[in-house]
Amino acid sequence: MPLTTTSSMLAAAQKNGYAVAAFNCENMEMIQAIIAAGEEMNAPLILQTTLSTIRYASAELFAANVLTVAKKTKIPVALHLDHGNSHELVQDALQAGYTSIMIDGSHFPLEENIAFTKKAVELCIKSKIPVEGELGRVGGKEDDTESVDSGYTDPDEAVRFVKETGVSSLAVGVGTVHGIYTKKPVLNHELISILRNKVSVPLVLHGSSGLEDAVVQDCIARGICKVNIATDLRIAYTQAVREFLRENPDCIDPKKFGAAGREAVKKFTMNCIMVCGCQGRA
Repeated sequence: MPLTTTSSMLAAAQKNGYAVAAFNCENMEMIQAIIAAGEEMNAPLILQTTLSTIRYASAELFAANVLTVAKKTKIPVALHLDHGNSHELVQDALQAGYTSIMIDGSHFPLEENIAFTKKAVELCIKSKIPVEGELGRVGGKEDDTESVDSGYTDPDEAVRFVKETGVSSLAVGVGTVHGIYTKKPVLNHELISILRNKVSVPLVLHGSSGLEDAVVQDCIARGICKVNIATDLRIAYTQAVREFLRENPDCIDPKKFGAAGREAVKKFTMNCIMVCGCQGRA
């Protein structure tokens, strides 16, 4: 089916107490694996690309890959720009056919973040494309996104931010970090509950890779409607390729080790869908 937006997906998740899993894809094999897993689990899917991924290829190329695979399935699939850092990138993604946008102004002071995010929302209004904003900092490093510390989202600031920007969803800082955790994270679970009661739009959890399944599920029970998964997918793909090449050192066919990575990503994606509770929700 054609690509859809994230609006109805996240509204349904918010209403029914589950989360939609959002997967960062890096190549054709990962795109195929994620959509195959979603189809087998009858789950709605969000595929995402970051700035570095788009820089590696292009927004047009990734959009074409996702659309080609998605149009052969009956499950809803959205293509989301993750951590957009400029309005020019937003426009490029819209022109390429992306159906959901994140603009990340969380590194700015509140007033600047509001203005920066509001402009992105205005760019997307005519196309009826939803925009995810971020308030509070998610620490760690992932691609071009880096922060030396985490900053919790202030509930009162969140109310103002959503009202003044018009965002469709909100990524919140509750103690997670991007990339690989070097020590066990301590999440502010109660803050999620407070934000859910204060803010009307669906809440998004970044930095979920490495979290225990029970921790993610508690965050969802408290109000998280979208869970981003990136680093763990890269690990699954790369480890499978390395293992294949160790066992088959003479292999020179990228299709063969690519298939091994694809299968590993599919298995991992299916588990993430189960954790988020979005199986059977397509």
